Amino acid sequence: MRIALVVVLSLPLFAIAQYTETINTNNPGRSQGAFSVGTNVVQFEGSAFYRSEEHDILRYERDFTGLAFQIRYGFLVEELELSYFGTFNSVDETINRGFGSVDNSFSNFSRSTIGAKYLVFDPIKKWGEREINIYSYKDNRRIKWRDLIPAVSVYVGANFDLSERNSLLPPGDPSISPRFELITQNNWGPWALVLNFIADRATTDFPSYGGIATMTHSINRRWAAFGEFQTLISDFYSDDIGRAGVAYLINQDWQVDASGAVNFKDTPSFYQVNVGMSYRLDFHKDPAPKQ
Repeated sequence: MRIALVVVLSLPLFAIAQYTETINTNNPGRSQGAFSVGTNVVQFEGSAFYRSEEHDILRYERDFTGLAFQIRYGFLVEELELSYFGTFNSVDETINRGFGSVDNSFSNFSRSTIGAKYLVFDPIKKWGEREINIYSYKDNRRIKWRDLIPAVSVYVGANFDLSERNSLLPPGDPSISPRFELITQNNWGPWALVLNFIADRATTDFPSYGGIATMTHSINRRWAAFGEFQTLISDFYSDDIGRAGVAYLINQDWQVDASGAVNFKDTPSFYQVNVGMSYRLDFHKDPAPKQ
């Protein structure tokens, strides 16, 4: 969850500092929230998935099973987070030809990225909590201009591909390539909006640009739901993808979730289902008060 004391799928809703009493996880969405896990917190986030894919023009069908996972660590200061993102796929493929069909199987990583995220602007830290008007319920519910100003983070990472041939990545992909993200997050009571603007493999022959918009709603202290839209633009693979799901908070350090995804084209078309969990090892200590 990305909020203190309430489940939030993909972002911290009420986080005043980076660290929250309740786990702050990116699962089950695919966006990154602007806030880190907090100093000396080690967090594991993973999802097992099944994906069915069919390409009308190339006439193939693919079944994917795999694991998408993140390891996140709050390092040195509250604003800084180090992370590893990995996605491993096992693929069974059937290619339909005029004379019959050909079956193939292969497996590899479609993502292996080490990076760092830094919070460059936090509106609550800048201006403090919004003041409560004890005389006006309507005024407290009204969105003000400052509520539209998001928290902002930047992310810099390096993709690694050490295999000789990887059918899941662009041809001729280098062993190391850069990834950059600009991340914004707005928290509006039980709602949170996260936007990711992404430039991936920007220095290669097949750069990929895109964005992710994730809206999360905290239903109660245990349950949250989310909807997400992602767009990808690349000469290797372009798509528009919709996702939705729910998360359940078992305790302040442990969350489970389920979600699904579909795309909006037939070259290829796919659907995907995911079940996941997030768990943290919390060694965070509040800094000593200044004398």
